[in-house]
Amino acid sequence: MAPTTRKSSTSGNEIRLRAALKWAGGKYSVLPKLLAAFPDAPRLIEPFLGSAVVCLNTNYPAYILNDNNPDLIAFYRFIKKDGHAFIRACESYFSEKTNTKEAYEKYREKYNNILLHGGSRRDRAMLLLYLSRHGFNGLYRVNSKGLYNVPHGRYTKVKFPREELLNLHRKFQHAEIRHGDFEGTMRLAEPGDLVYCDPAYVPLSDTANFSAYTKMGFSLDDHKRLADTARELGKNGVNVIISNHDTDVSRDLYTDARIQCFEVQRNISRDAKNRGRAPELLAFFGPAANR
Repeated sequence: MAPTTRKSSTSGNEIRLRAALKWAGGKYSVLPKLLAAFPDAPRLIEPFLGSAVVCLNTNYPAYILNDNNPDLIAFYRFIKKDGHAFIRACESYFSEKTNTKEAYEKYREKYNNILLHGGSRRDRAMLLLYLSRHGFNGLYRVNSKGLYNVPHGRYTKVKFPREELLNLHRKFQHAEIRHGDFEGTMRLAEPGDLVYCDPAYVPLSDTANFSAYTKMGFSLDDHKRLADTARELGKNGVNVIISNHDTDVSRDLYTDARIQCFEVQRNISRDAKNRGRAPELLAFFGPAANR
């Protein structure tokens, strides 16, 4: 395995790299706190890749990056393999004409029809970027049939994230990109590796559950399985860090972990009055728990 190197590519007042996708629950705003908690390691493993903003802002020798959303992983694989050609093709979806509710609904229907009736995976990957940037608040939400149902975001102007896509292309040259359940990816970890887990959070209330990133969702049993796997890997010398809401449920899940808690700004709700600061925690297992 490659030697250990410095964990983070950002510190102090350095510019943080932004994600290409708008993604609810992304970690851009808490990167300084998060990266300060990351230990040096020969490899970073992310079983819940999401927007990829965490790996973008680190400098490990190697990465294993996974998500259970097949369209998200297809998008990232096209970026890794096709690079500049794929990025140029994506730009065709960004113009004044495409930034309307009518255009958005047309492209959302096209995205869903490829799933229902077949079609180009490359087209669907490009549409994922378009929908992410033009949809409401960076939500990726699907129904029980796997159909994307996020409404139009009504933005005055939508920037094409060329530099952000190029940053992903460069980062992914040092990464294995996987699609599947989180546990299989976690079990690839070896002693000394860092596994950072950012699952769909346990809800703060009965109406605040945003776990529909895939049609399977993410259940309490999944959270328990994640905690058990983290506990097992930690005993074998793997550094595991899990992000979640700071609730009684999550405290019970991570009862034997070292806990670091803080508050973050939440901006998902349509009602601005319901947006505010929410309690979060980091749960540390393995050597990271003793730092």
